[in-house]
Amino acid sequence: MKDKIPHILLGLYIAEFIICGISPFHRGVWWAENIPIMLIVIAAVIISKYFRFTPTAYIMMFFLIFLHTIGGHYTFERVPFGFVSDLFGFERNHFDRMSHFTVGFYAYPIAEVLLKRKLVNTKWVLYLFTVFAIFTVAALYELFEWIFAISTAPEAGMTVLGSQGDVWDAQKDMLSDGLGAVFAVFLFYFMNKKEINETMKSLENK
Repeated sequence: MKDKIPHILLGLYIAEFIICGISPFHRGVWWAENIPIMLIVIAAVIISKYFRFTPTAYIMMFFLIFLHTIGGHYTFERVPFGFVSDLFGFERNHFDRMSHFTVGFYAYPIAEVLLKRKLVNTKWVLYLFTVFAIFTVAALYELFEWIFAISTAPEAGMTVLGSQGDVWDAQKDMLSDGLGAVFAVFLFYFMNKKEINETMKSLENK
């Protein structure tokens, strides 16, 4: 069953992609939001031929893919998420913040590669590198949104930007990415504590 999880998740994504590709709110925005996700999925498929992630890592990666594809259909500020806003008294739709938090979940598969390939020899480098990698990706994506926003039609640009009137939106998005990475690193530590200790100890003795 564990070996089938990546194929099941891929099948779910393909089905979701097809459904969410039907009559999206804005076709141009749909492409802008989906192309990065499509590249992630393609990269994961290619990498799987050389490195097999654990089922947990694949599931962690799927969260962003699933949520972002929904956001591409509705646009993030229009995703039906009002029940959460009403529950916590939010003034804006925080579906995008939740999606950004799951960007940080990619720290888990990054940590797996570093550990299993023995690319680092200290725990702190293992943990910090993964978090810093996510922050780097987060910053690059915010630059992509900015470039897209100023180089396309104003309506489409602002929709992809998704700031919803918040002048600190980019910073909060990056913080959400980073907090997701910290959560993923803690999860990785608790689920792989024994292997981490054994691997680091073996590297120290070399």
